[in-house]
Amino acid sequence: MHDFHSLFGPDGLLVQRLPGFESRPAQLEMAEAVAATLEQGGNLVAEAGTGTGKTLAYLIPVLLSGKKAIISTATKTLQDQLYRKDLPLVRHALGLPFQAVLLKGRANYLCIYRLQTTLGFKSGYGPADAATLEAIRRWAKHTQTGDIAEAVDVPESSPLWAAATSTVDNCLGSECPQYAECHLVKARRAALEADVVVINHHLLWADWTLRNDGFGELLPNVQAIVVDEAHQFLESSTQFLGLSVTSRQFTELADDITAEWIKDARDVPALQDEADWLHRQTEDLRLALGVETTRREAWHRVADDPLVKEIIGGLFMQLGQLADLLKPLAVRGKGLESCYKRCFEIGSRLDAFLDDNENTDGGDTVRWFETRKRAFSLNRTPLTVADEFGKFRQYSQAAWVFASATLTVGGDFGHFIHQCGLQEAECKAWDSPFDYQRQSLLYLPPGLPDPGTQGYTQAVIRAAVPVLRASRGRAFLLFTSHQALAEAAKRLPEYFDYPLFIQGSQPKSTLLELFKRAGNGILLGTASFWEGVDVQGPALSCVIIDKLPFASPGDPVLSARLESLKKTGANPFMSYQLPTAILALKQGVGRLIRNQTDRGVLVLCDPRLVGRSYGEEFLDSLPDMPRSHALADVERFFATP
Repeated sequence: MHDFHSLFGPDGLLVQRLPGFESRPAQLEMAEAVAATLEQGGNLVAEAGTGTGKTLAYLIPVLLSGKKAIISTATKTLQDQLYRKDLPLVRHALGLPFQAVLLKGRANYLCIYRLQTTLGFKSGYGPADAATLEAIRRWAKHTQTGDIAEAVDVPESSPLWAAATSTVDNCLGSECPQYAECHLVKARRAALEADVVVINHHLLWADWTLRNDGFGELLPNVQAIVVDEAHQFLESSTQFLGLSVTSRQFTELADDITAEWIKDARDVPALQDEADWLHRQTEDLRLALGVETTRREAWHRVADDPLVKEIIGGLFMQLGQLADLLKPLAVRGKGLESCYKRCFEIGSRLDAFLDDNENTDGGDTVRWFETRKRAFSLNRTPLTVADEFGKFRQYSQAAWVFASATLTVGGDFGHFIHQCGLQEAECKAWDSPFDYQRQSLLYLPPGLPDPGTQGYTQAVIRAAVPVLRASRGRAFLLFTSHQALAEAAKRLPEYFDYPLFIQGSQPKSTLLELFKRAGNGILLGTASFWEGVDVQGPALSCVIIDKLPFASPGDPVLSARLESLKKTGANPFMSYQLPTAILALKQGVGRLIRNQTDRGVLVLCDPRLVGRSYGEEFLDSLPDMPRSHALADVERFFATP
């Protein structure tokens, strides 16, 4: 093994070559543990507290090992940071030659065929859509990578991207007329040749499911796989190991049939009529699933509804009629042939979803549905993925490293290990190097009502207002529900005029930048601001959390998991709900202290922390902060330089 002390030590190479680098014993120890795992094989589970420097602690051993490696992280934002900031930093520091590639999922790459065909034959655009389409076409002429993030004039949220990118369903593969110029194919070829491939968890699971089904491999065979932000890894698996039928699959099939009809089958007008009817039946099913804008429930709630059953029967019939019309036309073009095949594939998927046996393929699953304003999804989700993940690891034959700042509950890795089936893994934890006793204060406001009572959010706001006055803004208010956030956004302006930044009012990155610039802002956020957000310095000096982040027991997947645990004799609350909530809270708390000079107050409003027996388990899992129930201590903390 390499001498990592000569790299990470007080007089090491990194101190000499990286401005501002500080030698941290925990980072050195983690690097040595990662290197040993890469050399010997096996699995390492590593919890590295905030400020440990876990990214360099795994990147440098990976690169020095000379092994072909995948680095998987939770989001595209973190992917970009690894690829554009961290890897170039290591290249500069070590002078190592290596080839790294950033690889994203297919929805992130322009599809030249669909740009020409699907968008090219659509009509009825308004002025805004027409301008967006023109911007996409201008960018498409010059892009080298096809990564839609490059198209700065078109937001990634634009609905037109759905028609200018491909899905597994509508991709023509090697039979596509534009295959030689395909941006996705080029990106995958580059990944095959790279030493390091930076991906996200969704793509890693997608690769496994494709391998498992025998359809091919997205990623190169590698010798090392690092899963960063590992606490999110299993959540990413459910959409790939399960089954999903969405309104988008039906409407895209109808749209693609229309585009191919215009191009190659205008002499069969019935094809257009039947595609339009598929559109209408899809809209009818959305309405039959409930008038609520959003709904997420177990399938049995609507499975016997006569209207739902009638419309689903109509969808099956419609897919069959379209297949009958497309069969003789499939020889006219690859697009028509693809649409013909998709009629059967979507029908088969819908049939598998409707199978009322919740125990499929040797594992328990739960069926549920979700609606949004104009869309729906029908889902069959596995309750556990440990066995499937065991097959994944065995197939890969790679050394695995799982890293995160939040993997333990009260110092115990048991919850994460059990969920992943990693009983044989080596587990190591390193505390944050920050001095929480000096840099922070934990304030537990007295006198708050039970979170289930009416008026709880108003009580939280009343408790938060004097804290926000003492902190002079400079705070995150993190909520467990959008309803509570909306109420706070309505009431807080009554108390002071600090600038408010409300989740959903602008893109997340824009809100964060404006918050940092303001210097005295208050940002209100829900789940997406509990993790992956880094605001260093005095602009963020207070984090207020309204209640303990227990997942809603009404969620159909969680409800089924809890019921399954009961059947095994386990205590669902202690074995699943409590540890999951503790890990989520640790993520929210981690927003406060981000470097050695940060100072801040953490406010946990939930009275269950002191009133329930499990409250101490939450507190024991947090950094060692001074605790207080006195507002005067908060005011004193902020009055002290």
